[in-house]
Amino acid sequence: MKQTVVIKVSMDGHKSFFGELDGEKVRSKALKIAVGVSGVVAVSLKGDEKDQIEVKGDGIDTVKLTKLLRKKVGHADIITVAEEKKEEKKEEKKEPKIEYLSLPYNYTPSYSYPLYALPGITYY
Repeated sequence: MKQTVVIKVSMDGHKSFFGELDGEKVRSKALKIAVGVSGVVAVSLKGDEKDQIEVKGDGIDTVKLTKLLRKKVGHADIITVAEEKKEEKKEEKKEPKIEYLSLPYNYTPSYSYPLYALPGITYY
């Protein structure tokens, strides 16, 4: 089951045990964490402030991913979890167009009976 998950993470710089992290380091760290979760195929940043992570994959454990982001980066909220739907292209059955052929009118002049075929008249 392919799914798309959008998680909002606080990407502003914050102090941690290892020192102060700026926004770019937080973004790269969050992306590394998201890629490390099993089942993840693609990760991208979304939003006006690039504070949302869009994760695409197969069988992603969203709760586990959110907990890891909260533990390593900071505050994280699940925004959406959606199942990717395949766009089924409906094949339009083209019914064969029926074309009626009209044969041209062929005028053949009517001939009279041949002389030898006229009844009652004998030619010897």
